Formats: sequence, C-alpha cells, structure tokens
Amino acid sequence: MKLTERIEQAWYQGHPALALLWPLERLYLWVVKRKRTRFLQGLSTSYRAPVPVVVVGNITVGGTGKTPMILWLIEQCRAQGWRVGVVSRGYGAKPQSLPWTVRASDSAEQAGDEPLLIVQRSGVPLVIAPQRAQAVQQLLAQHSVDLILSDDGLQHYGLARDVELVLIDAARGLGNQRCLPMGPLREPVARLHSVDAVVLNGAQEDSEQGFAMHLQPTHWVHVRSGRREPLNHFPAGQLVHAVAGIGHPQRFFKTLESLQLQPICHPFADHAQLSTQDLDFADDLPVVMTEKDAVKCRTFAADHCWYLHVAAQPSPAFASWFVQRMQPLLTQSL
Repeated sequence: MKLTERIEQAWYQGHPALALLWPLERLYLWVVKRKRTRFLQGLSTSYRAPVPVVVVGNITVGGTGKTPMILWLIEQCRAQGWRVGVVSRGYGAKPQSLPWTVRASDSAEQAGDEPLLIVQRSGVPLVIAPQRAQAVQQLLAQHSVDLILSDDGLQHYGLARDVELVLIDAARGLGNQRCLPMGPLREPVARLHSVDAVVLNGAQEDSEQGFAMHLQPTHWVHVRSGRREPLNHFPAGQLVHAVAGIGHPQRFFKTLESLQLQPICHPFADHAQLSTQDLDFADDLPVVMTEKDAVKCRTFAADHCWYLHVAAQPSPAFASWFVQRMQPLLTQSL
C-alpha cells in the first residue's frame, strides 16, 4: 500500500500515530484562520466580479463530485436562460500562457483533465489560472456571461464570492474531523456553518446535514470513437480492468460492482498522467475508466477501452433552492 493510501486510511479509520502530527495541525490551523480572518476584515485584497460568482468546493482532500456538480449547474443555468462561464485553477495544466481559455481541442496536459472534460462535455467558456481573479477577468473580457462558476476555490479568497457550495462524500464523511496533516480537512468543521449549502454526494435523501445528491451512470462511451452503448453492453459478471485516477477511486469501483461487473481495480493518484503502458494488461479483457481519465487517453486508447458516463442528480429541493438563491443576485447585477 502506498504511503498516501496509508495516510488516507488513517484519516478515515483511525491510527494512534496521527497524534504525533498535532503540532503541525495547530500550525496549519493558524495559517488557515489568519487567511480567512484577513479576508473577512477586508485586510486582504479580493477581486469582486461585476456578475455573481458561485464557488463549488469542499473542505476535505480528495474527490467529492465537484466536476459532475459543475456540469449539472451549467445545465440548470442554461435552462433558466442564464449565460454561464467557468473558472478553474487547472491543476497540473501546462498551457502556453496564463490565464488560458480552454478549447475542446486542447490536450489534457495543456488544459488540465477536469477543465478539458467540462469544456468537451458542455462547450461552456472556461478559463484556467492559479489566480482565479485573473481567470475571471479574462473570461469577462472574452464572453458576455450572467454568472460565473468557480470549480473549487473555496479556500482561494483572492476571488470574492456570492454563493458557496460545499460537496461532501456521504460515505466517507469528514473522517476524523481533523485538519491537515492530522486529518483530511482543509478547513475546520465549523467552516460549514458559513457556507450557503452543503451537498452530500451519495446520500439517499436530504437531511439537516445537507442536500442529497448521487452520481447516476447513464451509458458507456468508447474512448477512441465516442460511440455510445447502453449500460448492459457488458454482460453481468464480466471481468473488466478498472482504471481510476480520481480523488476517491473506490467510488468508481463500487459503481462498477453495482452494474454487476467484476472490476480488477487499478487505482492511480488523482490527476495522474496515464500512458499506453498503464492501460496494457496483457489480456483481452475490457478496460473501463472514468471520463476524467478518458480525456487523457483518447489519442492512444486501445479498441477495448471504454469510459462510464455519469450525471449528477441533486435532490429536487436543491434544484429549487439554487434557482431561488440565484434569481435576486442576477436581478441586482443586470
């Protein structure tokens, strides 16, 4: 087991050795609280866009379903007639310059896997930059939009925000509820009291803890050709090589099991750059992966490579809440 996997296991299952990290957690907390206090008191400069900004983030390390939520929000905004743009840090991206407007023809290495996925799926205008304020300024200079979604960035206070949405993995929760490096939290649990909404990915129903959401598999997509096939394309009990370079690979593997497949699991680090060798298992079994991994493999994927298309399904209560929350903000900015 890799060191990162052992640390993550300790965060969520407990280990007495974590107590040794308490002094580092205290230092981390001091830095985090000071940063947020300066933002709240106006002591740090924050760029405020002329249109509403919605941050979709988390307070835990690892995947919580932000990208599927961003895609769902794009559809919701368009259904309301709202012109929407997206900004992202572009983790791991190596564009020719920054800020960078992502194009569907970009490579994942150039644009980052998640931004490229969002653009290829939705066609939304999207700009990446480590300083999200710069990304917003370039987006506004190039496109007329009514609101902006920030993919992650809850802790990036250089960009003022009007709405904060936090996603939490319902199965894993907040682990030991300690901050880095003693636990998986980027900010203390109390931070959840100041956000506008909490969405629990994997929850069955809304609760006092937050709105429910689940990821719904819809169909299979052939990586090389883009051909779509129904979920029953593979027979029940089919052995498959399952590749997942996401924040929480086990979620993908369990989804495959729910589709009555038998995955041979191949977890990779989040945002891992995959190669031909990573997909070569010296047999003829199908290789299945997430869409986030597929955007990195289209140029070299073999004919037996597929990805699972999934869609976020938030609760009706959240859908109603989002529209009602945004309407007055959009009225003020128009």
